[in-house]
Amino acid sequence: MDLVAGKMWPQFLTLLKAKRRYAVSGAIGGPLVELDVRTLYLKDLSFFGCTVLEPEIFQNLVNCIEQGKIKPVISQTFPMQSIATAQEVFLTKQHVGKIILEIEQP
Repeated sequence: MDLVAGKMWPQFLTLLKAKRRYAVSGAIGGPLVELDVRTLYLKDLSFFGCTVLEPEIFQNLVNCIEQGKIKPVISQTFPMQSIATAQEVFLTKQHVGKIILEIEQP
């Protein structure tokens, strides 16, 4: 599931194994992308857009992450008091992966 798109999009496709699906539901990295169609047909990839999913689909995603079946890429981790710095890093759009804010447990 891609929420980013943008300039990095072609690199994301190289990560997919043959016969896999690529879902797009956002474009925070930019709405225009470039595709070498050979990547599409040589790897037999399927692409689809999605805006609203059933709640159980999101829960299934969370379960897969918790079970280690899916491992999100983490770019950087910041303590909550550095949220302004985390936002600045996010706005540069130069990172690959998630920017994490750590919340201290009481």
